[in-house]
Amino acid sequence: MTEQHPILQDLHWRYATKQFDASKKIEAKNITILADVVRLAPSSYGLQPLKLLIITDPSIRTRLQEASYNQSQLTTASHIFVICANENVTEKHIDYHIDNTLTIRGGDETKLQHYGEFLKKSMSKLSAEEQLNWTSKQAYIALGHLLHACAQLRIDATPMEGFEPDKYIDILQLNSKKLKPILTIPLGYRSENDHHQNSAKVRIPAADFIDWY
Repeated sequence: MTEQHPILQDLHWRYATKQFDASKKIEAKNITILADVVRLAPSSYGLQPLKLLIITDPSIRTRLQEASYNQSQLTTASHIFVICANENVTEKHIDYHIDNTLTIRGGDETKLQHYGEFLKKSMSKLSAEEQLNWTSKQAYIALGHLLHACAQLRIDATPMEGFEPDKYIDILQLNSKKLKPILTIPLGYRSENDHHQNSAKVRIPAADFIDWY
């Protein structure tokens, strides 16, 4: 049997952790790496219509647990990442992106301004619901990168959609920021008592999953 590639080893190692060891904490340097992974994830047009919240305050985490159907991971994990999406993409967001591009890359300012106008026109054609749907999709792209980075660092992560967004908005005071919580990801280290870690990964066989053309 050929040796499995390290990427596949990472993906076989990870699972949605049900029980964290509350005594084990992630080093600050690794939290910085994981936050940067989310920040560096690709997004449509490069607009990054997202905000990452890192929750460590115990009282906030207790309230978030109550708003997450009392899932224990919210209070036993080392850190909580909440990925939020902008409810809409405003002209201010686009102007910031164009200015940031000019600052970092330089280039033809006129061409970039024209590109900014194209983006504004494209966004204006979308309803508020369509804009939120589009920005939310960017959160899942970031999630994919985060989960693999966690696996490479042998840090456990549990992506969650099972929470009440309106309560999160209230707890985290997001109304004025026009942010919508999309994903909650507790991060930490699996408990020895979590029997799920020993379960074989169930996936569709490659022969049934992949078609070649």
